[in-house]
Amino acid sequence: MKMEKATVAISSDFLTAFAALPRKIQGKVTDFINKFRNNPQAPSINYEKIHAAPDNKIYSVRIDDTYRGIVVRQERSGVYILLWVDHHDDAYEWASRKRCEVNKETGNVQVYDVQLEIASDSVSGGIKLFSMVSDDNLKRIGVPDEQIPFIRSLDNATSLYSAKPAIPSDAYEGLEWLANGFSIEEVIELYGEPDNKITDLANALKTDRSQSSFLVVEGEDELLRVMAEPLEKWRVFLHPTQRKLIERDYSGPCRILGGAGTGKTVVAMHRAKWLSSQLSSKDKILFTTFTANLAGDIKDNLRKICSVDELRKIEVVHLDAWVSQFLRENDFSYTIVYDDVTDKLWADAIARSGESIDLPQSFYSDEWTKVVTTQEAFTKEKYLKASRLGRGTRLDRKTRLQVWNIFEEYLALMKEQQVRDVDTAMYECRVILAKDPTKTYSSVIVDEGQDFSSNAYKLLRTIVSEEHRNDIFIVGDAHQRIYRKRAVLSKCGINVRGRSSNLRINYRTTEEIRKYAFAVLKNIPFDNLDDEYEDESLCQSLTHGDYPKIANFKTANEEYKYIINEIYALTKSGVQLKDICLAARTHKLLDDYKRELPIAGIKVYEIKRSKLDDRSFDGIRVATMHRVKGLEFPYMFIVAANNRVLPLISVINDNDPVSKSETLASEKCLLYVALTRAQKAAYITSYGVQSEFFSPIHDEPTGNRIR
Repeated sequence: MKMEKATVAISSDFLTAFAALPRKIQGKVTDFINKFRNNPQAPSINYEKIHAAPDNKIYSVRIDDTYRGIVVRQERSGVYILLWVDHHDDAYEWASRKRCEVNKETGNVQVYDVQLEIASDSVSGGIKLFSMVSDDNLKRIGVPDEQIPFIRSLDNATSLYSAKPAIPSDAYEGLEWLANGFSIEEVIELYGEPDNKITDLANALKTDRSQSSFLVVEGEDELLRVMAEPLEKWRVFLHPTQRKLIERDYSGPCRILGGAGTGKTVVAMHRAKWLSSQLSSKDKILFTTFTANLAGDIKDNLRKICSVDELRKIEVVHLDAWVSQFLRENDFSYTIVYDDVTDKLWADAIARSGESIDLPQSFYSDEWTKVVTTQEAFTKEKYLKASRLGRGTRLDRKTRLQVWNIFEEYLALMKEQQVRDVDTAMYECRVILAKDPTKTYSSVIVDEGQDFSSNAYKLLRTIVSEEHRNDIFIVGDAHQRIYRKRAVLSKCGINVRGRSSNLRINYRTTEEIRKYAFAVLKNIPFDNLDDEYEDESLCQSLTHGDYPKIANFKTANEEYKYIINEIYALTKSGVQLKDICLAARTHKLLDDYKRELPIAGIKVYEIKRSKLDDRSFDGIRVATMHRVKGLEFPYMFIVAANNRVLPLISVINDNDPVSKSETLASEKCLLYVALTRAQKAAYITSYGVQSEFFSPIHDEPTGNRIR
């Protein structure tokens, strides 16, 4: 007879094991899970007792003649948990060392090894890794009683990393924080005080920390979504610190900060889903980001986590596209222009003005963006009174008048040619909305918030109207500010004080790559998108590997040969070409590698600004360093990291110390972004004179530098 109240859950480890199975077997497993979900007590579920297993709740179930699933079966509570799936012998071997229990201190469901072997040379002598931590405190962070002797025997952080598969995931996180010098008080603050009132599996599966590793399957549609792309665990499993931010009811704007790989976009997407589920049918959410590609990626990923009704209430568009559409809807016929077109406008404006001022052309576009449009100083009188605090070049009154004459010509040219730069267009959107605020949203979610200008934030404040509950949700990281746009939220009408949080766990890259990438940014102050500066000391990756490999060669040909040989070695070890990305600073440099790699028999797929990455195409991904922002790959090559390329000499204004400092910082941030796309390994190659950014960086083992 079918059970009425069975709780069926799937562990994160089960999905990891499922992803490694042959495609044909995956289909059989999915069929089994659906049958299992419908009635875990059906006679066709062939439970077999595993006599070697230390936990009498753990059974095997038959997938076919060769493959077995490992499940927890607790009939008295009606709980059934799928833990693992593998070839018969391997599945039994996995189960023979595992236990699944509710931790009596934390109230979380844990799966862990028992009877761990303690090395004989660890039994006595020497200071152990956790000798300064009491048994009670080890239990507070989730270490099971049975594992405390083993944890106490660990000599160093490397031995802890090696034991990761044997330790409950929630306990391992706390142990790694402790191993890296954080106090027990700091670790407890991260995760909150444990709850020792929960003792049964059914209630334990409902806790935030359990839900970071276990999914309770509610229906067939949800099951099919989960099994379709099991490697994308961000869709299913949220860390408790993420879930709290996603489901919190904020009284006004909120800001979430976090380094590369800490899951900011994941939090923003799940926040959009959660807010959408709370909205009435007539309300809408605007989800915006800085570039069209990132907006496309987000829209594609939201489809994987949202229902049709939830998705219908979320409008995903990068802000410049929103501005263009809004102006068209309001009968403005001009076009928004960028880069080469605006450069030509400024050159023509300077020529038409007849003014002779010893300032580079880049000064005028910066002055226009940072002084005129930000302060709405669109008349001569307002510009003469506008604050220039933070601008590196001093201007007396006479020079300001000359600069304004150039601005007048610039305005006239834009009117004649029916074009606008984006900052001017954003201002005009605000003017329209102030007169007729019909294009408003209940909430706005901002991804890559560090790249938005003051004008952009002022527009967003207007779009969502006056401050109200859950109105603006911003995620960002000043370390990834690669476009020299810095806004102070409080000066844009967005008050986040008391509603700010930080994400501390890096899920993407290894700790070694993370440390190296942060070392590139040494001595650069980073703000919190407001008036304060950030301390990035409390951040940690929970995976480990090698530091980036640094290789410098005499010629470009030698560099090509090295890169090609490394790619061959990776593919020989089983790595797919599409899991490797090569990034260069400029399009011109990238063209060299696009030419050389196919000659060596390596397929190439360029990730362009105008389209999403087509993962069905098998080829090494190549892109500019700007384009890889928001993406991730197991293996990254940063190429042509030469002197005068990083930093790119043509973008540096030596005449303005403030501009030069900002540009150098943004160039380092660009390198940081490219490096932190790597999940497993990173390579940095150059030829001729190597970039100044790499000599030397602390913590780098000399064995990783190739000459």
